[in-house]
Amino acid sequence: MPRSKGLRRGSRSILRKKPRERGLQPIGRVLHDYEMGDKVVIKIDSSIHKGMPHPRYHGKIGVIEEKRGRAYVIKMAEGGKIRTIITRPEHIKPHAT
Repeated sequence: MPRSKGLRRGSRSILRKKPRERGLQPIGRVLHDYEMGDKVVIKIDSSIHKGMPHPRYHGKIGVIEEKRGRAYVIKMAEGGKIRTIITRPEHIKPHAT
């Protein structure tokens, strides 16, 4: 049988939750309003599949550029290039500066 080439392939350890972290996340994380220019950390919540960024960006820091519907557009530098990531607020949290 051929090997799967899906988006979540090879991300078992990154997207796994610890036993006490299981279930829904706090509602404040979803309701938090971000302003343009805010720094955020991309922290993927594996229990919510919709609006999930690629696992390679898990733990990276970016800047909010705009709001697009429910999602946010995040710009970040990675590999000498500027990346644009569109993700929902469930998968981001404010960066502690």
